[in-house]
Amino acid sequence: MRSPEGCEFLYLKVEGVSMEGGQSVIPKVDAFLLGAPKCGTTWLAEALTQHPGVCVSDPKEPNIIASHKGTFPRDDSEPDWATYSDCFSGDGVRIDCSVHALACPVAPSRVAELWPEARLVVCLREPVSRTISHWNMILDTGEDAEYGADWSDFEVAWADSRLNCDTLYGASVTRWLEYFGRDSILLIEANRMRHEPGVVLSEVCAHLGVEEYAFDLDSVHNANTAADRRPITFFGRIFRFTANLLPGFVKGPIVRRLQARGTNVYKMPMLSSEAPKKRVISDAQRALLAEQVNADLALLQDATGFDASGWNIA
Repeated sequence: MRSPEGCEFLYLKVEGVSMEGGQSVIPKVDAFLLGAPKCGTTWLAEALTQHPGVCVSDPKEPNIIASHKGTFPRDDSEPDWATYSDCFSGDGVRIDCSVHALACPVAPSRVAELWPEARLVVCLREPVSRTISHWNMILDTGEDAEYGADWSDFEVAWADSRLNCDTLYGASVTRWLEYFGRDSILLIEANRMRHEPGVVLSEVCAHLGVEEYAFDLDSVHNANTAADRRPITFFGRIFRFTANLLPGFVKGPIVRRLQARGTNVYKMPMLSSEAPKKRVISDAQRALLAEQVNADLALLQDATGFDASGWNIA
């Protein structure tokens, strides 16, 4: 059924959410871009926004359908369907790019119940480098302290399931395979997006069932790099607070225009300071990951046929 604005919806009855006649409005979603922080999903989502046959969620990560709302927040209550519906506008294949849904234990069954024909695109990166990048990102942004944690010690951070769950790809993918066939899932190695982006995008288009498109790769700026994570200053916090007061219909077009130009206003000197140097881990700390990660990679390969042998930790 099509709404007056041209947006498709599923009219389903869901406990705890009701509208006139006891019906809930749940948006039609065709695909999900999954993965983990620092796996290249931001680049891929930004590229897909160019395709006229693809409708990318706005914001990129609604974090509504899954209980994992980011690295730290968890909420397994019923999704806010009205807010979720607002994340999709325009025609084409609708793709939710909430990457944290990959590791979420609730998301696979919920997605399968509502969208059993959904296509899944999963971005994976060599697990040790991914974990270190994720750890650095959290410390750069101060998100650990914001949620009452202290990840300054890598060993403490790795012991926290909120970090290691995103690295254990095998455990996550096998949960999705309980509800979706292997042919529903396209696995992409993150490094390929750097070295053969055109090939990767062709594979994604084929998996989503849309025509190939001549992507302008030079205009894809939003790669969520470490350089973008400059610590915010006092003036930056005031600016962010003020910006958050703006309604979405005012802020949205401005943000999209800035993103299209590769502009991050929070990198301005008055709003942020220099980013700290990248932190590294010792060989002993790397060895802490070996047993758990190697076993998980074997699980991933057995379940999907994905060759992860080069990622084993010696």
